[in-house]
Amino acid sequence: MKEKIRIGLYGYGKVAELHAQAIKASSEAELVSVCGRNRERRDAFAARWGIASRDTPEDMARRDEAGAVIVSTPHPQHRDGVLKCFAAGLHALVEKPMALSTAECDDMIAAARDAGKVLSVVCQRRWFPSSQRIRRAIDEGKIGKPVLCQLTLLGWRDRTYYDSDPWRGKWATEGGGILINQAPHQIDLMHWFMGPHEEIHGFWDNFNHPYIEVDDSAVAVVRFKNGGIGSVLASNSQKPGIYAKVHVHGDAAYSVGVQTDGGAMFIAGMSGIAEPPLNDLWTIPEERDLLDEWRADDEAFFRTIDATVHFFTLQIDDFCGAIREGRKPVSTGEDGRETVRFIETLLKTGAPRGFKR
Repeated sequence: MKEKIRIGLYGYGKVAELHAQAIKASSEAELVSVCGRNRERRDAFAARWGIASRDTPEDMARRDEAGAVIVSTPHPQHRDGVLKCFAAGLHALVEKPMALSTAECDDMIAAARDAGKVLSVVCQRRWFPSSQRIRRAIDEGKIGKPVLCQLTLLGWRDRTYYDSDPWRGKWATEGGGILINQAPHQIDLMHWFMGPHEEIHGFWDNFNHPYIEVDDSAVAVVRFKNGGIGSVLASNSQKPGIYAKVHVHGDAAYSVGVQTDGGAMFIAGMSGIAEPPLNDLWTIPEERDLLDEWRADDEAFFRTIDATVHFFTLQIDDFCGAIREGRKPVSTGEDGRETVRFIETLLKTGAPRGFKR
């Protein structure tokens, strides 16, 4: 029987609770400790999970024989946390978004390379069965070359959400709004299906959240390095939330798509996943009749799992596999950087008239 990878958590907030549950459900990993700055909150978390409470990643490596860490602090702290993990000889899986800037991402990627450690970024929607079908269809050439992509995210965040943590909704402590916090999962899928982007033109604004500083809506057109083009529409201004979708169209004239989220949007530690992720578009001739069967399968599967945890577990298993096998994880540091590069570019070039940070 193989020995489990001993994992610590850097952070003890809402999403850390989900990661703790996911590690407990994993056959590859064992949760051993938690670290962070607030001793009282850290100790309470450790007591709930029956694990050690430590001051630093170095303490987790030395005292708990941890081999890896999941970094789940607020994203402005990701870079420093990941660098501390690598300095302590630990592999790192970091929550989305990877960091606030591409420069910070570059620091993390370079540190992973220098330390010879695995760096992965949480993108659990890649493990949805409906997302996996699209990736396989593209890899097998079933839609031809992917040349068009539509990303639509229409959700809602209310004042209670922004008041739930003091760092939310502020440029200095969150670095953005819909783009940097809610949209990274769909932006990641867009790049996973289409490849890296080359050029972005767009706009963002805040339309109905006067109590926050940051963006609640954004639109963009994208040129990808493969020659394809795409559109992005993302907003947190639709009560109680409608859906999030990523559709891909190929030069063979066939289209595939996934609705990653439906209804009120998932908020870590505050709500569950309202609707199962489903393929909502599929025109490949020999497979279009399978769409109803896949939807039924995915709906049935959704009822057998805790979807807020299950796909985290699959990503943690892949992360552990990458450590054991000396391979790249499914979601790499470079992938996380591509998402941050998109967000950074749009926030810089699409600001409202007269905007001053």
